[in-house]
Amino acid sequence: MRIGLMVEGQNGLTWERWIHILRTAEELGLDSVFRSDHYFIGSHKSSIDAFLSFAVAARETSRIRFGQLVSPVTFRSPIDVGRMAAQLSQLSNGRYQLGLGAGWHEPEHTAYGIPFPSTRERFDRLEESINVIKTLWGPGPASYSGKHYSVTDVDCLPKPVFGADTPILIGGSGEKRTLPLVAKYADEWNAVNMQEETYQHKVDVLAAACDQLDRDPATVHRSMMTFGLVAGDERSLDRLTRHHMQMSGANGSPAAYREQKVEASNWIVGLTHEVVDRLGKFAQMGLEEAQFQLFNFDSDEAPTYYAEELAPRVAGF
Repeated sequence: MRIGLMVEGQNGLTWERWIHILRTAEELGLDSVFRSDHYFIGSHKSSIDAFLSFAVAARETSRIRFGQLVSPVTFRSPIDVGRMAAQLSQLSNGRYQLGLGAGWHEPEHTAYGIPFPSTRERFDRLEESINVIKTLWGPGPASYSGKHYSVTDVDCLPKPVFGADTPILIGGSGEKRTLPLVAKYADEWNAVNMQEETYQHKVDVLAAACDQLDRDPATVHRSMMTFGLVAGDERSLDRLTRHHMQMSGANGSPAAYREQKVEASNWIVGLTHEVVDRLGKFAQMGLEEAQFQLFNFDSDEAPTYYAEELAPRVAGF
């Protein structure tokens, strides 16, 4: 199993912080740095543009995988996304991972005057977007005509490193639309904060969707974005927990706070041996990479722990 970082780009991310996080992950030997693609959630804070930040990532690193979890199809046209993704693939020698989703956070759409269609239409647009992007990435001239998007005799240059076979990641776990779309189009499926029983159920749903398409479920790579309060000793764990409690305005004991996060939000919490045990169970269900949320952009303590203590313990899973 691989270990990466997840950065909430709308939570006060600056260029200086982003570059430092990238360089730290690269130097420590972590496998990936992913980030969200939001304008804001809750209060308005510094939020650098996702695609601009990926151009920086391509030039500031030489080894790690990076991308978004995930970009909503409501923010940009698939023509723009496909062109930018192809060029990021070139800049990074194929390390950039395009992650797509239907979008969910209506308040930021309202604030910025971005249309927020019905759930059904957003998923329809997601499927059409993937087809447009694949058309742009493939040999030209080529055309695609859908209800919402179309291209005609297009030959989008430059192509991504792997052409039309460039991987696409789809995030989410909805059983009616998301997982069937994963089975049909995705090279990677990214889930978020699940208990083991729930994850196994979603894996089974995905497998059934793959079977209907005569696709081997093992060809869908699996990753999970997770919120974690984890450390190598009790003192460090309590310090990390108190920092997050201060960020969120919570009161009470660190132990009670961690217990609440496990029960209410399926967070991964505890000391190294406990975390390794949980990740081992997910690995048995096919999970290949876990991306842990980085809560403190100005501290290297968590990235160092993930790289030096946790990653070596799960590398053999």
